[in-house]
Amino acid sequence: MNIGLAIKSIRKKLGIPQHELAEKCLISQSALSLIENGVKTPSQKTIAKVCQVLEIPEAIIYLVAMQETDVSESKRGVYKLVYPSLMSLALQIVNTEHLNLLEPKMLVKEPA
Repeated sequence: MNIGLAIKSIRKKLGIPQHELAEKCLISQSALSLIENGVKTPSQKTIAKVCQVLEIPEAIIYLVAMQETDVSESKRGVYKLVYPSLMSLALQIVNTEHLNLLEPKMLVKEPA
C-alpha cells in the first residue's frame, strides 16, 4: 500500500500545489514531500486531515494506494479483473467540481 503516492496522485489530479495542501493540513511542505515520496508514513490523523481538506472519503485514499502486492497470490486474478474498474470509479469521485477550497484560477480543467 502506498499512501503517499495516492495522496500525491490525487493532489496532482486536482491541480493543488504541494505547499497549499501542506498548509491547509497544518503540516510542513517538507513533511508532505516525505510522505508523498514514501520516506515517511503518515499518521491516521494526517490521512484524515488530508481527506478532509480534499473533501474525499478516506476509503478513496486507501483504494488508490492499493497495490497488487497487497493482495494474496491466490486472489490476484480477481484483483487484476476488478481493481481497474474500482480505481476508475474512485478517481471519478476525485474531481475539481466538488472542491470549493481553491480559487477558480487554480483549478485544473480535464481535457475534453
